[in-house]
Amino acid sequence: MTEKCDEWLGHPKGLYVCFATEMWERFSFYGMKYLLLLYLTKYHLFSDAMGLDVLGSYAALVYAMPVIGGLLADRYLGMRKAVIFGGCLLAMGHLGMAVEGTQATVEGETILRDQAALQVFYFSLALIIVGVGFLKPNISTIVGRLYGVNDPRRDSGFTLFYMGINTGAFTATLLCGYLGETLGWRYGFGAAGIGMVIGLGIFLYGQRHLYGHAEPAAPLFLQEKILPGINREWSIYLCAFAALLGLWQLIQVSDWVKYSLNGLAFVVVAGLLWFMLARCDTVERGRMTALMVLTFASVVFWALFEQTAASMTLYADRVVDRTLLGVEFNASQFGALNPLFIMLLAPLFAMLWIGLAKRKLEPSTPVKFSLGIIQAGLGFGALVLGANFPDASGKVAALWLVLAYLLHTTGELCLSPVGLSAVTKLAVPRVVGLMMGSWFLATAYSEFLAAQIAKLAHIERPSGEVVDTASALTGYTGLFADLLMVGCGAGVLLLLLSPLIKRQMHGIH
Repeated sequence: MTEKCDEWLGHPKGLYVCFATEMWERFSFYGMKYLLLLYLTKYHLFSDAMGLDVLGSYAALVYAMPVIGGLLADRYLGMRKAVIFGGCLLAMGHLGMAVEGTQATVEGETILRDQAALQVFYFSLALIIVGVGFLKPNISTIVGRLYGVNDPRRDSGFTLFYMGINTGAFTATLLCGYLGETLGWRYGFGAAGIGMVIGLGIFLYGQRHLYGHAEPAAPLFLQEKILPGINREWSIYLCAFAALLGLWQLIQVSDWVKYSLNGLAFVVVAGLLWFMLARCDTVERGRMTALMVLTFASVVFWALFEQTAASMTLYADRVVDRTLLGVEFNASQFGALNPLFIMLLAPLFAMLWIGLAKRKLEPSTPVKFSLGIIQAGLGFGALVLGANFPDASGKVAALWLVLAYLLHTTGELCLSPVGLSAVTKLAVPRVVGLMMGSWFLATAYSEFLAAQIAKLAHIERPSGEVVDTASALTGYTGLFADLLMVGCGAGVLLLLLSPLIKRQMHGIH
């Protein structure tokens, strides 16, 4: 427990250090996320399929790496060192994204691209992937350690921390999206990099307020020499740099990412099935089965939800009249709707669940999951409906896209907050770490799957030709109609199965 003198507004000062660090880290992350696909397709003249492959590989890897970064911090580095190392890599990666090089040109039927600038771009993505792996899981762990186990302020502290995430995401998507699409891509990516430098500076300045809660578990073990002149800590850093070189190449070949994810998923699922059959009793087996079903359901939800940075961003760029309340927004700026709706609606959902629980009407975890997936599907239904009312130029009103984001966010609030909680409650204690890793692996898999789904509506643009609005609207509406059916169908199926899943949970709510 932190000392009373080291508090501000009723919380440990370390919370505000973590709040500001994570806010600026999310600022940098979301500042480039919604620019990425537009940058590749409009500046380097990638085809939709090529751009989506890069986006899918990057997003999958960025969600897979925290499993490794969290383990290394727990066993060796400690959270503080991991956050600083990850922050340095992130700052370099985001600033490297600002090296845009020469814009692609067309000569006959050949597209000439600045290959040197693209290699800097791919290496910058690798830096971000490894940096997120070290920073993302450990900054959250530090927040938890600032409070005693039974400290009543813990939940409100995490609520403040969560607000920092969404504040950073909201402001970054608006600012970086404006700079990148209006003034130049380098300015959008550069602003994201500056944000990360600020976040790292805040953490370095304020680390004294962590009061040893984020230090290595065994400092002497970490300083042991394992190679001539190289201790265990520096060997971890060197291995991370070696991983950078591998990721630099991996992210350029989406098939390698696909095979890696499929192979890892097969090994994990096969191992869990063996564990459940050979090492679990009836109650444990039932709970693990319920958790695996929910994990597979989360893949469906996130594959639908993550269309926001894929097909929905291209949709906003190509077929949406982006004027709202007299202001014309850039396509990437619509990504700010999700964190905005989370900040507005999360307190309402919290009060809703509490009110329903008092009346013994709160939905079970499987029902919440099904409601989340159904709402993700209905979000695409809003876009399908809006396609029937184009304006004179053939474009769709931005209000339909706003409605889609609203439904996706309400779905997220039904599913996401209870997901990690379900892992900690349903997993057999001796494999809870593995199940947490499996949850993040499922999220990584869904990110890659989201890009492959978006490719179903990709538009061929020979030599970077301008996209025809009418044909683009037809293609995207066909995809969104299919996703409407998938989301609602999967959600209803899970809803029908929810009584059975709830029984397998054996009293866990």
